[in-house]
Amino acid sequence: PHRTELYEDTPSACWPIVYSPDYNITFMGLEKLHPFDAGKWGKVINFLKEEKLIADDLIVQAREATDEDLLVVHTRRYLNKLKWSFVVATITEIPPVAFLPNFVVQRKVLKPLRTQTGGTIMAGKLAVDRGWAINVGGGFHHCSSDKGGGFCAYADITLAIKFLFERVQGVSKATIIDLDAHQGNGHERDFMDDHRVYIMDAYNRYIYPGDGFAKRAIKRKVELEWGTEDTEYLQKVHTHVEGALNELKPDIIIYNAGTDILDGDPLGGLAISPQGIVKRDEVVFKAARRRRIPILMVTSGGYQKRTARIIADSILNLHNLGLIDKELATIGAENPKVEQMIRDTAKDLANLS
Repeated sequence: PHRTELYEDTPSACWPIVYSPDYNITFMGLEKLHPFDAGKWGKVINFLKEEKLIADDLIVQAREATDEDLLVVHTRRYLNKLKWSFVVATITEIPPVAFLPNFVVQRKVLKPLRTQTGGTIMAGKLAVDRGWAINVGGGFHHCSSDKGGGFCAYADITLAIKFLFERVQGVSKATIIDLDAHQGNGHERDFMDDHRVYIMDAYNRYIYPGDGFAKRAIKRKVELEWGTEDTEYLQKVHTHVEGALNELKPDIIIYNAGTDILDGDPLGGLAISPQGIVKRDEVVFKAARRRRIPILMVTSGGYQKRTARIIADSILNLHNLGLIDKELATIGAENPKVEQMIRDTAKDLANLS
């Protein structure tokens, strides 16, 4: 494989939480034309700092993915297309971007997305080394090797998995748990015929992208109705995450933790409460930690001002429960506190029904 800076060692004093101020998209107010809160990633970090969970020198600085890195998955033809501003405008759904010179688009729009993509690739390696990792950005699940869309210009989930398969000894099976409100058609198209990758996807069946071809790659399809609420949602997530991991024990889980399932999201069409989102992430992390499977979480979609606070609250909750820890995270079934917690969750979910 080519030489990449993304896999160079990160200081062991850091939390396996990956971020860079370069994630945030800000220029001339154009970002306000998209329902996306283009500064949400920085806000998550600020909340975590306020709560004294992390400090600047304790997080892993994301590095931008180079063309050579991107070519591990993307076609040269696709990367060349991004040199056309109107193509980027279409992918990011910010129409005025079409009228900007491409050097501005590269610096102000694509560089943040490439840095988040680098962050996901780095977090993949960290997850294997530490047992868990969170990229505060990333989760561009509508992009595949030769096609972007839905705000996703680079296929960071596919890239993180391919990097692990090619470079890390002992990683030969991956499970994607995609819980963003939208179907993750990008990684589905990329891994369509790849038996090493097991995909579980729970999404609103009536919204974008409605990619029937890509659905053939989903091993566990959870199609949700408009306005699905916490009780039904959490039960389905619990049942299917457990089912997926019992069916196949992967070497890594990529968890696409979109917050666009939040009640009131203009695009997601589901009705999950902030508490429901925190509980969902807890269910997924417990399932992974109990089986001692490394987990990489990316934040993906989420289009309301309050999502940054919810993501931060979820990370704080995972920490309070001992599911994520700065030390080499080796907790698992042998930890009685964790075992008890897992039993309690199972009881809670049983009581919901």
